[in-house]
Amino acid sequence: MAGKMIFVNLPVQDLDRSKAFYEALGWSINPDFTDANAACVVVDDNICLMLLTREFYTTFAERPIADTRAFSGAAYALALQSKDEVDELTERAVKAGGSEEQSKPDRREQEEQVGMHGRTFLDPDGHQWEPFWMDYPGS
Repeated sequence: MAGKMIFVNLPVQDLDRSKAFYEALGWSINPDFTDANAACVVVDDNICLMLLTREFYTTFAERPIADTRAFSGAAYALALQSKDEVDELTERAVKAGGSEEQSKPDRREQEEQVGMHGRTFLDPDGHQWEPFWMDYPGS
């Protein structure tokens, strides 16, 4: 393994449903790290999601599992290459069974002022994703 990688471990209610959701986003499942308890979703060469059944997740955490359908536990921001990519990913997420969360108008105004475009969607378990594009100076 070269370089740094990030693996985000997410507890899920229904492993098959979650695998199908993330595949519908265009991400792939690595069968080498997938079984009845977990699935490795490859976002890109350096980012993977480990979808873990709730029962299996408890073997990694001492604290109770958060109810992400009712409470926000984290927001996973994902930088993309264009505004269109942000919109396409969000639309695929909604079509695949996720939901879009509307941002407050002042947040979107702040983003526009610094050259950003972002949206928010929740996966079927309520995990919050924040795809965004930013017009970096010099890019």
